[in-house]
Order: sequence, then C-alpha cells, then structure tokens
Amino acid sequence: MILTYGSQQDYDGMAGQDTGTPAWSAEDFAAMGAFMERLNKELEESGELVETRALAAPVHTRRLASRDGVPVVTDGPYAETEEVLAGYWIVECESFDRATEIAARLAGCPGPEHVTANAYADVRPIAETLADLEL
Repeated sequence: MILTYGSQQDYDGMAGQDTGTPAWSAEDFAAMGAFMERLNKELEESGELVETRALAAPVHTRRLASRDGVPVVTDGPYAETEEVLAGYWIVECESFDRATEIAARLAGCPGPEHVTANAYADVRPIAETLADLEL
C-alpha cells in the first residue's frame, strides 16, 4: 500500500484559500490531477493497480475512541495531528522494491514548491494473515 499525506491547510490551499502560504492556482491543481491520472492509467495498464482513492479533507473526518468502554466521537481536524492520510494506492507487484519504485514516482507530482518540498509517501505491505503481523 502506498500512502500519501496532507493537512487541512494543504486541502484549503488546493481549494484556493489563503492559508498563510500561497494558494494553489487552477493550473497547479490541474497539473496535479493530470499527473495522477497518468500514473493511475499506467499502473492500470501494467496490471499493478488494485485500487486507488483520494480522501476528503480532514475537516470531514470523525475519530472514534473509547473512554471507559463508551465510544467517544470527535470531529476533525485534530489539533494534535497536523498531517493525515490524504490518499492511497494498493498495488500488486513483483516485490516491495517495485512498490517503492512506483511510490518514488510521486516525487514528480507537480504542485507549489512549498507543498512539494515537504511531500512524502509511505510504502507498507498489507497484512493478509495474522502471521504477517509478526515481526
């Protein structure tokens, strides 16, 4: 699984709002969308793409916790967490190294410099069985 991250500030900037850093231009947003469409199409054509999704802004999130056995619901965004999962790709490929190569392509995603300079992705195997969780 390839995971990408963002903050509420990132989502606000993509929506054109001034967040103290320059907002994304329509051209920036279109370039990012075109890049993602190309990447997804190439992965689909290679047979490596299982699923991909972008996630809504953190402000639309609810976090559930348990306090003394009682569910507690908190609406986002969360002051204690700046970055949240922004989207993911599930790929089925020959190796962990190949998944890492695919994730490395995200470094080429266009966007404002203040965003791309701090962007990162994680690559994590998906545990299919309980044994996969063992260290």
